[in-house]
Amino acid sequence: MNPISVLVIEDDKWLAEQYKRLLDKAEYGVVICSSADNAIQLIDDSLPDVIVLDILLTGSTAFALLHELQSYGDTCNIPIIICSSLVNDLNLDTLKDYGVKKILDKTTMIPGDLIAAIKGVLQ
Repeated sequence: MNPISVLVIEDDKWLAEQYKRLLDKAEYGVVICSSADNAIQLIDDSLPDVIVLDILLTGSTAFALLHELQSYGDTCNIPIIICSSLVNDLNLDTLKDYGVKKILDKTTMIPGDLIAAIKGVLQ
């Protein structure tokens, strides 16, 4: 049985590595990507089971990526977890139309929060 695949889109290299280490330990299959543009190619190559997405990315925005994912039948159902320091500016009800299932606050989250969020969106 293949592990659950998680695509982490995070341009903070240190934080992305922390997520990867945490998710590897939980036996998820993890791919890290630092930009929305690169993420599209990775998603085209292999659909992840879950996407962990930072909102503030260098270059193309996460919102452009969310819109792109909703444009295709094979990507519109991938659950997305946003990890951001801008949670006060985000509305989960509005973002649900873009496949966002959970928003985590980078400034207050603890390692177990990401694992719990992934398990929660896959139920």
